[in-house]
Amino acid sequence: MKDTDIKGLLYTHLLCVFSVILSVSILSFFLESFSILETHLVWLCICSVFVTTVNLLLCLVVKPNVSSRRSSFSYKVTRFLKCCIYFFMSSVSLHVIFVLYGAPLIELALETFLFAVILSTFTTIPCLCLLGPNLKAWLRVFSRNGVTSIWENSFQITTISSFVGAWLGALPIPLDWERQWQVWPISCTLGVTFGYMAGLVISPLWIYWNRKQLTYKNN
Repeated sequence: MKDTDIKGLLYTHLLCVFSVILSVSILSFFLESFSILETHLVWLCICSVFVTTVNLLLCLVVKPNVSSRRSSFSYKVTRFLKCCIYFFMSSVSLHVIFVLYGAPLIELALETFLFAVILSTFTTIPCLCLLGPNLKAWLRVFSRNGVTSIWENSFQITTISSFVGAWLGALPIPLDWERQWQVWPISCTLGVTFGYMAGLVISPLWIYWNRKQLTYKNN
């Protein structure tokens, strides 16, 4: 493992953090009355678009070229459509899970779905960019000793931190503080966003700290 690889990982993660910050800055510039609390749904959509765009651009720049056999236009179109289907199914699945855990079924359905979308953006999009629409590879990454690169290692950390952030964000909702940010799912989306950003910063540092102990098997 080279230090240059870890630096590259850190720089790409900082760009992802910047995309989240930029989504807030852009909206505050164009909308005079912008507030994450007041215009929460708009921010969720813009943040999802910005983070997805940055991940796609980084995938094109950083990821190694695929073989010529798999670089045909039809293959790329098929792969893109599969990725779109996987992302949609991920969002729908998370929406159903949130409802099963107590989110409103009919009321605030749009808010719940957009929360599922932003969580899928932070977790599924990087997975699709890194591994493609391959469920076996997804399961391998989260199996014991299944990681084969620092990118998969960092994906593990950011995914876990995103879900932990969402869980921590749900804790204040039942409390009777009567704060605006306690309304579903504002605290959860803030929690998952901070968890995602924390994971982006922590993972390269953790990998660098444990670089002598980490070993990766080739695919």
